[in-house]
Amino acid sequence: MNKDISILVLSHKSKSLVINLIKKLCNKFPMIVVDNSDDLELERKLNTEYPEVIYHSIDNNGYGAAINFGSNFIKTKYFLILNPDIEDIDEKKIIYFEKAASKLNDKFSVLGPRYINLDIKSIKQSNENIEIADWKFISGACMFIKIETFNLLSGFDENFFLYFEESDFCLRGYKINKNYQINNIKIKHNIGTSVNLESVAEKEKLNNLYNWHFTWSKFYYFKKHYGFLISMIYFLPILFRTNMKIFFFRILSKHNKIKKYEIRNHALLSSIKGEKSYKRINNF
Repeated sequence: MNKDISILVLSHKSKSLVINLIKKLCNKFPMIVVDNSDDLELERKLNTEYPEVIYHSIDNNGYGAAINFGSNFIKTKYFLILNPDIEDIDEKKIIYFEKAASKLNDKFSVLGPRYINLDIKSIKQSNENIEIADWKFISGACMFIKIETFNLLSGFDENFFLYFEESDFCLRGYKINKNYQINNIKIKHNIGTSVNLESVAEKEKLNNLYNWHFTWSKFYYFKKHYGFLISMIYFLPILFRTNMKIFFFRILSKHNKIKKYEIRNHALLSSIKGEKSYKRINNF
């Protein structure tokens, strides 16, 4: 059992993917699973078959809040945040993160891998030929962090429910030490497969939730790092275009399009007014 690195996994209706990760890694690293979807089957499975895994079920207050909660159980120097939909991760690759940290003399805030199945529209990546590349923003799907640094930064900002929380963390971390992409660690991230939904209605609600929180979080992120005035200058044209699209689609009776842009408009106004990111899937 590795004594320097723990694995922290957030589960939200992703039982089978979490179990696959545990089967692969639980005999090699201490593992913490935080579930915010009240998955009783996952809880029973872990308690009976994998008692060595630390498991906690909590209320769903977002990605950052779940990671912050799980960090309280880290007893090792480093920990690796893993989304359940990460593939091709193994002991050798995880240990390589520690080797990269050693090469950097621990002067880093976040390390991340190279994704081999994503295009530039999904995520921007560094020059593949640079083994340890200075890279400001690391995807939240796989983040290698020192617990000391995590605590120094007070973890993730829990005002974010979805989106931009890892960008905020990376930007704050970059001011202490640089972040790096480790291009020799190559993994796959199957975006959008970690949440298992059965009905079309559930999927529609989830898409609406994503739409609302992306807009809310983007303005909050800009306001936090660049100030309210600059953020308003940037977002006012977006607000204008969004309302014009709502007007245009009402003329055409495109109800799905109307709803899409009304959700964005509501989220942006909510964030501008300083309201909390309160929307949840049952609100749609």
